[in-house]
Amino acid sequence: MEIRVYYEDTDVGGVVYHANYLHYFERARTEFFRRRGLSVRELHERGCIFPVVRAEVDFRAPARHDDLLRVETEVLEVGKSSFVLGQQVIRAVDDMLLVTGTIKLVCVGPGMKAKRLPADLLEAFRGE
Repeated sequence: MEIRVYYEDTDVGGVVYHANYLHYFERARTEFFRRRGLSVRELHERGCIFPVVRAEVDFRAPARHDDLLRVETEVLEVGKSSFVLGQQVIRAVDDMLLVTGTIKLVCVGPGMKAKRLPADLLEAFRGE
């Protein structure tokens, strides 16, 4: 997924504010699902919500206003009720790796109790 850095994304130093990378990761995860025929909204309507329970982010180099970024997502681990995605932000113009992240999500239902991952999600992950 590509994202353009807007002025609102930057801090007083003119670089992307660190917390905004979590927003970029979130958008890329939604698109990752969509490209595999899954809708986060439809999964939610079926009683499956996917809160982030762990996020590990490494910042290697800054992105700046007007940079075009590419956010890549891959499946690293799949459990019974959770999965871990690897994500990275790359500056498109020179393919420079800027940020890497490992994000763990858990499938929960009503009452925020963990539940098994849906079969269609597991099938989509098998294609990875």
